[in-house]
Order: sequence, then structure tokens, then C-alpha cells
Amino acid sequence: MFPQAAAIVMSLAVVTATPAEATPRLVPAADREVVFTVDGTATYGTLHVPAHRAGQRLRAALLLPGSGPTDRDGNQPRTSPNTLAQVADVLDSDRVATLRFDKYGTGRTGLGAYHDHPEKLDYPAFVRQAKAAYESLRDQPETDPHTLMVVGHSEGAMTALLLGGTVHPRPTGLALLQPQAIRMLDLVALQLHAQIAEATRQGQFTPEQQRAIDAAIDAAVTALREHRPVDTTNLPPAIAKLFEAFQGASGRFVISDDAVYPPDSAAALRPGTRVLLTCGTNDAQVPCATTDALTAALRRAHVGGPGRVPLLGVDHLLHDADHPNTPAPAVLDALHRFAGR
Repeated sequence: MFPQAAAIVMSLAVVTATPAEATPRLVPAADREVVFTVDGTATYGTLHVPAHRAGQRLRAALLLPGSGPTDRDGNQPRTSPNTLAQVADVLDSDRVATLRFDKYGTGRTGLGAYHDHPEKLDYPAFVRQAKAAYESLRDQPETDPHTLMVVGHSEGAMTALLLGGTVHPRPTGLALLQPQAIRMLDLVALQLHAQIAEATRQGQFTPEQQRAIDAAIDAAVTALREHRPVDTTNLPPAIAKLFEAFQGASGRFVISDDAVYPPDSAAALRPGTRVLLTCGTNDAQVPCATTDALTAALRRAHVGGPGRVPLLGVDHLLHDADHPNTPAPAVLDALHRFAGR
């Protein structure tokens, strides 16, 4: 009887052995064009899917660009830093799928439904577009809808913060890279005051002229917020032109963007949400001090780490002196920490 039983066991072993064909197929990394519609506008983007096993659901992140005509790769008409394309590459190494898209006024998307009335385009329209992108990422066959993240750069970080408290399912993590962390016009005024101070240091203005220009900048911000015409008499031509544009076709966008105070949005985040906030010590556009109030608000919201990470020697485009065209090592480290490498 024993030899017969042994034969049966051996037979079962042969039957239950896993054939080579049953091993999950490895799907190579690939990019795919994605199109989704929001408010009557077809929006075009790139879904990057890292190498993975067939049928596997991956963690995924929506990537949001900074202000101005910044496209899906993080480029503008005269500058090509490839900020978001490079962030996608970094996250690929952590096996995180990414979606980046051409927002209104850029790339294949263009102005869409706002083509004939660009003056009606406001900041909430960009938030709705980002929300639709998040939902598109959620519904991709390769992504896990329960492990979605949002990564935003500059103004895109403010949009990421707004999405974090409103979309469903809520993202498990937010990466706020060099974020717009105070009201838009306060940030613009801060940048302009710094530029005038530097010009005065170089002898282009006297201290008296500097004081007059600074006062005119503050008065211009107040006028915009009170919906009054801006007096550009005491402003240098370039700054006068900027405030004139703020009253022109982009006026609706400026006022609606300025209405958002990012620290207020932190309270809507789910406690425990993993949050990375970076600020570069060489970032003239978003100085680290401008993120203080947002950092405190995130702490009150009981979110998780890594928290605020100062990046020594890093500028607004995530570069440092030794890496002028690629993300600095400090940026790579922060992103890998966020992605859970």
C-alpha cells in the first residue's frame, strides 16, 4: 500500500506544478495618450505606466504644472525645463504611474471652450480640469484607485491642496513642490519688492524712488482687490505693464486665484494624508518663509510626513548649481521619501 500512496502523491505534485506559461507576463514601461473632457473641452495628457506584471494595479500620481502657459511636461513657449516630465521619470523608478496633461492655454488642449472668450477663464476652471484629470487617472486599468496621489509644482501645488480635500477617493498623499502658499497678489508683491530692492542695490533706483515704487505696488494690489483701476504713474514700465495685464483679459483669473488662501485649504485634508512640502533656499519666486503659515496649517490638520523639506541651494525649477537641467539630488531624495521608496 505504501508504494501506491507514494505514486498518488507524486502524481498530484505533477498536476499542481505551476507551468512556465502561468507566470505573470511583464509589461514594459510605456506612455499612452489620454483624452478626457471637462466643461466642453477635450483635454490631452500623457499617462506613463512603469514596467509591471500584467493585471497589476499600480500606485499613481496626478502631476500638476505651475502658473502661466505651462504644458504637460512643465514647459513654456520660451523655456523647456521639462519639470513635470522629469518628475514622472523619478516616480517611475518608484513604480508609480503618472498622468500629466496640457491645461487650458497650452499644448494640444489650447483654450478649448474658452477660445472665443479667454477673459472668462478663471482659476476654478483649472481646478475643475485638474479634478477631471484625477478622475481619469483613477479610472485607468493599470491604476489602483485607493492609492492615488497628487504632485503639484508652484501654482499646481495650490491646486493639489484644493483637490486633496475635495476629490473622491481622497488621495493618500500630496507632494507640494515649491508651492504657492500665500495669496497670489501677496506673492507677486513680495517678488516685485525683492526685484526693486536688488535694482536699488545695483544703483538703478535711489532709496527715495524705491520707497515710491514699493508704495505704488502695494496700492496697485489694493486697487485690484477692490476692483478699482490701478494707478501706474509711479511704477516702472515693466511693472506697470504687468498690472495692466492683471486688469485685462487675465483679470478674472487673477482675482479668482488671489481669493484662495492656501493655509485655509489644509483643514479639509484627511488626517494622516502623507504630505511633502518642499522649498528651495535659492528659490526667488517662492521663498521658504512664504510656506510658514501653510506648514503650520498642515500640522494642525494632523497630516503625515515627510512634511516640509528645505532644499539647500535649489531654485524654483528644482535645480541646483551642479544640476542646472535636471532635478537636484535633494529633490530626488525628497520625492523618493514621499513615494515610499
